[in-house]
Amino acid sequence: MPRVGKNPLRSRSAPGRNRAGAAGRRSPARLDAARQRSRAPSAPGLVLGVYTSEKDDGAAQFTSAGDAFDRLVSGKLRALLCGPPLKKGKTRIFHGLHQDFPSVVVVGLGKKNAGINEQENWNEGKENIRTAVAVGCRQIQDLEIPCVEVDPCGDAQAAAEGAVLGLHEYNELKQKKKPVVSPQLHGSAESQAWQKGVIYAEGQNLARYLMEAPANYITPIKFAEHIEQKLRTFSNVKVHIRPESWITTQEMGAFLSVAKGSAEPPIFLEIHYLGGAITNDSPLVFVGKGVTFDSGGISLKPSLGMDAMRADMGGAATVCSTIVTAAALNLPLNIIGLAPLCENMPSGKANKPGDVVRAKNGKTIQVDNTDAEGRLLLADALCYAHNFNARAIVNAATLTGAMDVALGSAATGVFTNSSWLWTHLYEASILTGDRVWRMPLFEHYTKQVTDCPLADVSNIGKYSRAGGACTAAAFLKEFVTASHWAHLDIAGVMSNKDEVPYLRKGMAGRPTRTLVEFAARLSQDSHNAK
Repeated sequence: MPRVGKNPLRSRSAPGRNRAGAAGRRSPARLDAARQRSRAPSAPGLVLGVYTSEKDDGAAQFTSAGDAFDRLVSGKLRALLCGPPLKKGKTRIFHGLHQDFPSVVVVGLGKKNAGINEQENWNEGKENIRTAVAVGCRQIQDLEIPCVEVDPCGDAQAAAEGAVLGLHEYNELKQKKKPVVSPQLHGSAESQAWQKGVIYAEGQNLARYLMEAPANYITPIKFAEHIEQKLRTFSNVKVHIRPESWITTQEMGAFLSVAKGSAEPPIFLEIHYLGGAITNDSPLVFVGKGVTFDSGGISLKPSLGMDAMRADMGGAATVCSTIVTAAALNLPLNIIGLAPLCENMPSGKANKPGDVVRAKNGKTIQVDNTDAEGRLLLADALCYAHNFNARAIVNAATLTGAMDVALGSAATGVFTNSSWLWTHLYEASILTGDRVWRMPLFEHYTKQVTDCPLADVSNIGKYSRAGGACTAAAFLKEFVTASHWAHLDIAGVMSNKDEVPYLRKGMAGRPTRTLVEFAARLSQDSHNAK
């Protein structure tokens, strides 16, 4: 998986000031000297959490690690933190408190007993830890210290996720790179949970890496080869990179109709992870939309923001990264990943509005808008997914701008025919903080795609923009017969500006951790059933 934290955030001064060396109003020369002292590889930085005081005296409420460090420095840390309580996500930096940790960042964790917030549909305590640790690690990164030890804050997995996600930034193509910062657990009491959090976060970072990379670096074949390389060391994983000739023999006419507009040949990536105790147990099948660049085709997109369409393979990136993570975790579950990969480009061979193409199941599709291409890829891939006697089929796609309009970046929209499947996805998202929200699959929307003058279905609803995410889901439903199927429209969560504080600006890789947690819960169900 890609190394984390290669491109440090621009230096910011911490809001706190103290006589022991906090980076408040210090002169540049003195600050540089402090930084030079803290750069020794043998002296890591330290991030400690502190809870919002629930008492009137304002005394700092440390975590267990914070209390231990305060005793180590004879109460100096508590004395320096007297005064107004440190608010959630805010930091204070101290230098010279202890020779083993020349620079210490104390960060606010919010309320000590924060748990599941039913209004927000997530575990607030876990989110507070992820955010606080990410902020603290970035402060250490600003000081150019190559290693940071992290307080587990009572939940080492969440702390690890905050550290690894918070330090990640894509800068593969820049000549000038700042030092990598390596986060490590402070202490050893929760090492297993910490490592699990690292694996979860690195999985999401892999998806972020693939989505952020330029489209000329991540072409269909290069995407497939990158995933193959990540899975090469696992003996229970088989990767099949299917060429255009194979796609043709499978009669995937909808997929091929999109791919033919580009000079880049299409690829159908098929991954088999055999983690179950019985290799022929019904697998969980993930399907991901893999448009490595989407110009819109003949229905050309506006030029403003079109560069972001390098991430239109976010569905494929998240589901493939989920399988890489499942393999790293050695989940006892069989998983199959399917990713139709191609570009959607305008050319003399491209689909034209009004063309009719035939999908793998024989249904004809009228292509009324060539920018609604993702559902054409998925139609054929979903048909193929039914070959595997799947326990459940889950597809993910940056499918519609309408999904972004409906939910923004707050949650992934989920359309499903299975309450059992929805419950597992929803409960997984509460733990990860990467939320999902159920959307309707009414017959009302089906009628809008099946009322078509030239073919069995149209690739857009007859009322055009009205309920666009819902009509797209209704279209996909026409290619599904499985009783447990879910479509995740991830267009709204594709990128991050400042909404998720432990992710930097850029492609988000969401909802990889939720899919991993969902698979882990499913594997646990299988184990309990036996």
